[in-house]
Amino acid sequence: MFPNDDIRLTSRRAIARWAVLAVGITMLTGAVSGERQTITVASTTSTENSGLFAYLLPLFTAETGIDVRVVAVGTGQAIRVAANGDADVLFVHHPPSEQKFVADGLGLERHAVMHNDFVLVGAAGDAAGIRGMIDAAAALRLISAGEHEFVSRGDDSGTHKKELALWETAAIDPRPASGSWYRESGSGMGATLNTASGMDAYTLADRATWARFGNKGNLEILVEGDARLHNPYGVIVVNPERHPHVHVAEAQAFVAWLMSERGQKEIAAYSVDDRQLFFPDALPDAAGEK
Repeated sequence: MFPNDDIRLTSRRAIARWAVLAVGITMLTGAVSGERQTITVASTTSTENSGLFAYLLPLFTAETGIDVRVVAVGTGQAIRVAANGDADVLFVHHPPSEQKFVADGLGLERHAVMHNDFVLVGAAGDAAGIRGMIDAAAALRLISAGEHEFVSRGDDSGTHKKELALWETAAIDPRPASGSWYRESGSGMGATLNTASGMDAYTLADRATWARFGNKGNLEILVEGDARLHNPYGVIVVNPERHPHVHVAEAQAFVAWLMSERGQKEIAAYSVDDRQLFFPDALPDAAGEK
């Protein structure tokens, strides 16, 4: 992320100073006004479905007195919510869309917070024979060639965008087959996994939601480890020049806390069945210090 250790150290110190200042100002503002502060975060379903927010947000609120309301939808819809000024913070997982959001003047700055990965899951019988493959695009070619049922989210989410990018890498457009072997759920990750489980079909899932999913049925992870399955998350404060009602101090306090040593350690500490689900990017070393 940084070209050398000196720049990394300087950046970390700057983040730490920003965190202390933003949180301090926000807590002082709340104390003076006597009102409890609240922000709205437009985010992807994976941060909610994975249980990460249920773990992180009470810690943030306890330290700052700032309540957080989450609008958990697909990345595309979350961006539209934030662009309309109906959120103070955007927290999603599709860097090209996030960078465009900032370039269009809708957000102040994108901060890399954490990452995990996507996995291709399917029935244990694995009719397409993709088990153990690393190349996700090659696996999709086999699914398409045999017209084996595949469930897509089809909802303009970050996961859907990743899936379409993988099909493009495979030089296949599955959308003309929509309604036959290619099924578009138009739903979130949990509902899509439920559909795939009921059909013994293949689908792409973020690992964190998959880990928390309780209706796996015959589904299991068949393809993982491809670098193209990398899943980075970014956080952006909505631009108050576009939407003056944005709670910018509280929003910056939230971002600063996520980027701070405490926030990064807590992200690293969150696990399901003793398996870490998210890996910090602002302070990567925090993963080894939890």
